[in-house]
Amino acid sequence: MDVGGLHFTYANVLLFGLAVFLLMGVISFIKQGLKVAALIVLVLAGLAFAGGVMWL
Repeated sequence: MDVGGLHFTYANVLLFGLAVFLLMGVISFIKQGLKVAALIVLVLAGLAFAGGVMWL
């Protein structure tokens, strides 16, 4: 699917969805006071987002 000159595939959308899911985990960990776990999950979310962008 082409949107704004970018070609989205199922893999792109899956990686962006994974990044959003992990960001919700970051928010949950911060509310529980687990800052180290939140940082680790934030790095994983960044990697998932970067993978989605690179796949475009």
